[in-house]
Amino acid sequence: MFKSKKIIISTLSTVTLGLASLSSPSIAETSNHSPAPNQSEKSIQQQTNIPSNMNQSSAKTFKRQAESDSVSGKTNDTHNHWTKNLTGEKFTTIAHRGASGYAPEHTFEAYDKSHNELGASYIEIDLQRTKDGHLVAMHDEKVNRTTNGHGCVDQLTLKELKQLDAGSWFNRKHPEYAKNKYKNAKVPTLDEILNRYGKNANYYIETKSPDVYPGMEEQLLASLKKHHLLNNNKLKNGHVMIQSFSDESLKKIHRQNKHVPLVKLVDKGELQQFNDQRLKEIRSYAIGLGPDYTDLTEQNTHHLKDLGFIVHPYTVNEKADMLRLNKYGVDGVFTNFADKYKEVIK
Repeated sequence: MFKSKKIIISTLSTVTLGLASLSSPSIAETSNHSPAPNQSEKSIQQQTNIPSNMNQSSAKTFKRQAESDSVSGKTNDTHNHWTKNLTGEKFTTIAHRGASGYAPEHTFEAYDKSHNELGASYIEIDLQRTKDGHLVAMHDEKVNRTTNGHGCVDQLTLKELKQLDAGSWFNRKHPEYAKNKYKNAKVPTLDEILNRYGKNANYYIETKSPDVYPGMEEQLLASLKKHHLLNNNKLKNGHVMIQSFSDESLKKIHRQNKHVPLVKLVDKGELQQFNDQRLKEIRSYAIGLGPDYTDLTEQNTHHLKDLGFIVHPYTVNEKADMLRLNKYGVDGVFTNFADKYKEVIK
């Protein structure tokens, strides 16, 4: 009886194994569909955003840092470790050089429109410095493009700069938006801007050409302090963000005040060259990354967010691009048309 059972069981087992072997692909057959062991490990690293040269202990430490060392401590609704805008907004609107699509850039006309009329989250200010040491709002090192003058900003005194017409060029270039009041607009100083909009406004300030202006960072921080914008409450809530393409400029500011939120700007095409080691080094002093918007994909945006960055791409002027980038997971955009982005995110 028991022997018969054994024979039956043995026979059934043999049949079962035979059927299993017929129904299961061979190793050779599956090799074209399953990742090799090293590819699988790479996939896991990508999903968890662990650099390949890190051991598991280091990886855990790195992940905890990305989740906990943000200035804000606020998180995204669906991604608990994603750092959120310090203003508390899901998407923040950064008025690139003011409402520069509608008014002459870096003038009170452009800043007034973006801040008072369009309701942008941030006034964006590019800084240059005059011959006699005043920080002024201007994108280029030379005044040629946006004024009726010629030469470098650092070769002109503030008095000489104030004599220039910084608005008429806009009327000629953009007749559809031209206004008489733009004629003879003036280049404002940083102090004038901070006085005009006060300590409750939000400022996104770039140190332009810091190599040309030694000591610019100390001067900027002194001005912000004078206007009561460096206290913990102001910094924690994002009233000031400082950005630069220069690592050294940002590091210099970080050494002087580690609580100031910093954003590393990235040249077009440069983001693809950054490995995790480089990104982690940037994240050690900067809370944000500002890439050219055309360099972003959903995949690399998620990766930057997983590494703990706030992501603010520049310069986004079309609604279709704004919608696409929002779906990628960016935290806001630099735009010349703040009203367009406000419509997209409402």
